[in-house]
Amino acid sequence: MFAADALQPVAAPGNRIPTRFAPAERAAEAELRRQLDYFSAETLTRHLLDAIPTILTILNAHRQIVYANHALQALLGTDSQENLSGLRPGEALDCIHARRTEGGCGTTENCSTCGAVLSILAGLAGKKDVRECRITRCLQGQMEAMDLEVQAVPLDYRDERFTVFAVSDISHEKRRVVLESLFFHDILNVAGSIKGFAELLRDYDLADKEEIFALIHAASERVIDEIQAQRTVSAAENKELQVHPETIRPSEFLRRLVEIYRRHEAAENCQLVLEPAIAEVVLVSDRTLLGRVLGNMIKNALEASRTGETVTVGCRRADGRIEFSVHNPAVIPRPAQLQIFQRSFSTKGCGRGLGTYSMRLLSGYLQGEVSFTSGEGEGTIFRASYPLALG
Repeated sequence: MFAADALQPVAAPGNRIPTRFAPAERAAEAELRRQLDYFSAETLTRHLLDAIPTILTILNAHRQIVYANHALQALLGTDSQENLSGLRPGEALDCIHARRTEGGCGTTENCSTCGAVLSILAGLAGKKDVRECRITRCLQGQMEAMDLEVQAVPLDYRDERFTVFAVSDISHEKRRVVLESLFFHDILNVAGSIKGFAELLRDYDLADKEEIFALIHAASERVIDEIQAQRTVSAAENKELQVHPETIRPSEFLRRLVEIYRRHEAAENCQLVLEPAIAEVVLVSDRTLLGRVLGNMIKNALEASRTGETVTVGCRRADGRIEFSVHNPAVIPRPAQLQIFQRSFSTKGCGRGLGTYSMRLLSGYLQGEVSFTSGEGEGTIFRASYPLALG
């Protein structure tokens, strides 16, 4: 019988990092073959499970696939159970973390916050468990984000412990929540401001009309910018985004961007400064997409800063590329660091989470990459590195 208590410390509650990661050991070949036979094509159980439209697998005590239904095979583009047998779920889905260590899926630090891993471990410990899970996978060189609801149910068969692991794709639902938050909260608030300013102009003979006009114009620009930002992310995810390279001088580009965000509400009680030494190079890239990435970096840094703190924007040439950076004094908690670029993850509450995700998504179209460091004494630095000219 499977020793369930060996896995108990791993399934830590909430976002707390477990004291250790999931076991790396896998079943011996003979053991795996015996378990695969339990769910062979000749059994009635296999035919019933294949008829279920939901993605469903059965995992052994080592979290390896001993059965995968047709729905999972169709998602992964395979018509053979053999191609999936013995893999762990993250390996089958091509999760970007699944092959970073020799132990595979479930054994990296990032896996310690993965809803799928924690749910599976709970199932193997004898508990039914339902969680949400965010997976980023790499398909043909392009990143794809998945928002999933996963459910694990314990299954004891022939004195062996298994877990039935079911997966539902809730990406569209998550996207709807984000859009509802954007339109019902953020944009509605700005639209209310525009309405209030317009009523002042209609009802009163104000001496400072020019200032009111400027505020209305700025608020209108913000509404348009928010809508265009969402449209850009949607086009990028659907692989419909067009890149339009043009010549950019980083010093001028960053000065303009810093001036824009100094007027952002998040900068009201903070200082936003540009490093004096900016790389004097000529960059050929997409001005709009680059502005989206760096704008999100600046806005996130401002929102994370406390009253009186300083956010610093910089740019340097490194290894034949150009590297932009944004620094703020705050430190990101370690559990959040492990999920920072995942779609739908946010430290700002429900209905947010496209900011850092879109940085990485859009940087891929600019042949670049985004990274960060965060720790006591240094604060947080986000970096975006790009070629001097798009190839």
